[in-house]
Amino acid sequence: MSDEADVLAANAAYYEAFSSRDFPAMSEIWAPEGVSCVHPGWPALVGRQAVLGSYREILRNPRQERIAFRDALVLAEGDDARVLCTELVGEAALAATNCFRRLGGAWRLVHHQASPVVTAAQAAGKSLH
Repeated sequence: MSDEADVLAANAAYYEAFSSRDFPAMSEIWAPEGVSCVHPGWPALVGRQAVLGSYREILRNPRQERIAFRDALVLAEGDDARVLCTELVGEAALAATNCFRRLGGAWRLVHHQASPVVTAAQAAGKSLH
């Protein structure tokens, strides 16, 4: 497999762990150190304990809507890669960035950030400046 295909597989594994509420799989995807995360509307989380603690709570939430992704674009150079994609959470679309680092031959997540996307319909008649 190419680096791009491997990174896309790691990205898909992240979303599969999320949608199946599989905390052990989610934990395995994240790097052992140097991680950060910004969930929509949350402050920045830094460190494996804080990041995985947030996922533990999110995955335990019975009202958490299913999450999927589309339109993944990989930017890879050496042992670092970013995936830019659209997350679909219920009716909401979020712009997401997932940053991976190759560690011990596996692509591990080191940063995730997602934020709401303003659609053309929402922006109609509103100034974005």
